[in-house]
Amino acid sequence: MGRAELESLLQPALRSPSNCNTQPWFLHIASGEVIERLRTRLTADFSAGRLSLDFPYDGKYEGVYRDRQYAAAQALYSAMDITRDDKAGRHEAFMRNFSFFDAPHVGFFFLPEGFGLREACDLGMFAQSVMLLLESAGLQSCPQTALGFLADSVRDELQVGSEQRLMFGLSFGYPDPEAPANRCVTERASVDDVMRFHG
Repeated sequence: MGRAELESLLQPALRSPSNCNTQPWFLHIASGEVIERLRTRLTADFSAGRLSLDFPYDGKYEGVYRDRQYAAAQALYSAMDITRDDKAGRHEAFMRNFSFFDAPHVGFFFLPEGFGLREACDLGMFAQSVMLLLESAGLQSCPQTALGFLADSVRDELQVGSEQRLMFGLSFGYPDPEAPANRCVTERASVDDVMRFHG
């Protein structure tokens, strides 16, 4: 899908809600030669430990949230026939984040410098709008926290100023039904677990 088609498809996402209509988001989409450079650069930089996060992340959860985290990982690795003790296989699967799972496009979602938690929620609503629009056109997407580990590398490759702070990335394209990871279905909490009705 070319730039003109993507621009037309994603334009309605600009109507996403935001606090006081601040619209605190930037989306940079890479394809073609640019995405190929990013595949090489990000894989090399992560492997060399050249990490740079604009927003902290430790991935440590407790209770039911940790249970869901572990269950999701187990579902994914099972779909890919990677056993729990196969550390090399798990590492290889994780590193595919930085080649965008062979997707033809990757988007990077940035928050303006100085904005915080409330505006990050707005950015999330914008990203969800983008994902739904992609799905409406038959594309699939994968939001990736891991791409936020290499903020300086991404900014350098895309020539983005430091006033834009990288939150996460989103690989997308037409799905490959034969890809083992695409067989993964994660469990979801029930209505009773997360919703309360009053009145």
